Amino acid sequence: MSTLTVLTLQYLCLASVGVYLVKQVIFAKKNRAPYPPGPRGLPLVGNLRDMPHVKPWLTFTEWGKKYGDISHISILGMHIVVLNSVKSAEEMLDKKSSIYSDRMVVPMSGELMGYSQTMGYLRYGERFRSFRKNCHHIFGNRAALVDYHPIEEMEAHQFLKRVLAKPDQLRAHIRHTAGAVILCLCYGYEVKEHDDPLVNMAKRVLEQFCRYGPFGEFMVDFLPFLAKVPEWFPGAGFKRLARECRETAEEAAAAPYIFVKDQIAAGIAPKSFVSDLFKDHTLTAEEDYVVKWSAGSLFSGGSDTTVSANYSFFLAMTLFPDVQKKVQAEIDAVIGPDHLPSFADHASLPYIEALTKEVLRWNAVVPIVEHSVTEDDIHDGYYIPKGSLILPNIWFMLNDPQTYTNPSEFNPERFLTKDGKEPEADPRKACFGFGRRLCPGLHLADASIWICAAMSLAVFDVSKVVENGVEITPEIDPSSGSISHPKPFKCSIKARSEKALALIQEDTY
Repeated sequence: MSTLTVLTLQYLCLASVGVYLVKQVIFAKKNRAPYPPGPRGLPLVGNLRDMPHVKPWLTFTEWGKKYGDISHISILGMHIVVLNSVKSAEEMLDKKSSIYSDRMVVPMSGELMGYSQTMGYLRYGERFRSFRKNCHHIFGNRAALVDYHPIEEMEAHQFLKRVLAKPDQLRAHIRHTAGAVILCLCYGYEVKEHDDPLVNMAKRVLEQFCRYGPFGEFMVDFLPFLAKVPEWFPGAGFKRLARECRETAEEAAAAPYIFVKDQIAAGIAPKSFVSDLFKDHTLTAEEDYVVKWSAGSLFSGGSDTTVSANYSFFLAMTLFPDVQKKVQAEIDAVIGPDHLPSFADHASLPYIEALTKEVLRWNAVVPIVEHSVTEDDIHDGYYIPKGSLILPNIWFMLNDPQTYTNPSEFNPERFLTKDGKEPEADPRKACFGFGRRLCPGLHLADASIWICAAMSLAVFDVSKVVENGVEITPEIDPSSGSISHPKPFKCSIKARSEKALALIQEDTY
């Protein structure tokens, strides 16, 4: 955590004491209902020392076991409510979405780093609704994505060729493909085969966001007035860091947007999210801003979540070879060896559909999402103050042993009806978020995982690598951060047969 000097911080904390105590007294008089249960805080600073900074979902899970589905802490007067069940999240964030759809202003990542301009950080209001409306235009349902299936299939085929050529660069290939799809859909931009500037730019933005973006990484999140401290002030390195991140984020939103506008002016812009929104009229300044940043939000957020999910798929195939064999058996029986699977085969491949759900469940790409409440609320007899930060613990919801049998195992069959037994809960009820802040790209994510899995296992065998005669088992250790990625791992990827090799090398698309 980046802070000012210890002495300065002590003075700043003491300066907050008066306000904190007054607020506590006011709340106590105003409210007869108790706060949700939670760890006991210290005088003055509350639960400052209890707030986890590395894989917070694990700490929140322990709170859930001890305190129940809804728990609460307070840090310097800021109230944080953690939700550890789908039921509590749906009751609050879905059914009461009119008051639980806001986003707290996060001083570091939102205001200083510039992410307050992106859809994920926007306060709930007219601009947010405009962002959502634009995104629904292209990603709103499965039918809306059908026009873009050829692009996804083409890029998935190119992915197979890259993996065949350099299997040891799997993660880079996944990132390149995810970037190529989202850039084409959003901007009509064709990615260069090597060292593409926009793909590299998105990577920098996301690395900065995942490293510095999570709430609570910097003391300014708890003491917002520190945002006014000048960069030269001792201990204010976070201000310089934030400025650099902001410049990168703004460049990443502007560069591809300018590219499209130039193509539109020249009359050569292909169909895309941005070009469609420019059709038939000139945008106002507000509309121009909304289009630029809604596209930028999809570009930056959509590509990295897809990278995490598809990298998790390959990790699962490395660790669970029996699952891989069942997928390949379904592909061989339904598709045969003479062509690659396509989206036209979706309904005929139920095991791959189940595998897609299990990829989304097994490694929570976004373990925690942030909401804020705009009014005081009483829920389940507990007092939820206006402005509270609401944190649904999606990681635990997807790993709750009362919902999923042996949750650490990768088992797609949990989502199939078998021997009269109903499938387990669809993870998409939790993994894409809740209420009016539900991820707008959920159908694209589904499609990206499905086509990657279907095409890859049609032609490749994935297994553990052997080094010096020893089989290397990858470690399951997802990263901390706003978007969680599997720990880098090695695996062996080889063509299944000569026919598979020929399919990869075809120029079908």
